[in-house]
Amino acid sequence: MAIADGHGFPLAVYVASASPHETKLVEPTLHQRFLSEIPERLIGDRAYDSDPLDQRIRERYGVQLIAPHKFVRVRVATQDGRVLRRYRRRWKIERLFAWLHNFRRTVIRWEYYPENFLGMVQLACATILLRHL
Repeated sequence: MAIADGHGFPLAVYVASASPHETKLVEPTLHQRFLSEIPERLIGDRAYDSDPLDQRIRERYGVQLIAPHKFVRVRVATQDGRVLRRYRRRWKIERLFAWLHNFRRTVIRWEYYPENFLGMVQLACATILLRHL
């Protein structure tokens, strides 16, 4: 999991196994951020359309979660078109993952321990920041 700023630079990364759903990893990723400030908004894909997650993030951190609704949603819509215009900027996190794919050790996880892999991902993030700043 990763959180990027408006320019696509990494703000937080978190490593976990493949079994938990992405909505379960949002809060641990926010705890692993590099800076002390919390972003105002988080933009996610349809997998983040969860009212309990939206409420938890808003209450605990004061962060607005922007995610388009799933097609099978039966509850009342909580996102309007004006807020979802920010969803178009989601490509910036995809660019961060493309930058991370330039580092071979982050593409193929050779490390046995997750702490070692997290260290490699953090080193790659530091290199990305140094290259672009």
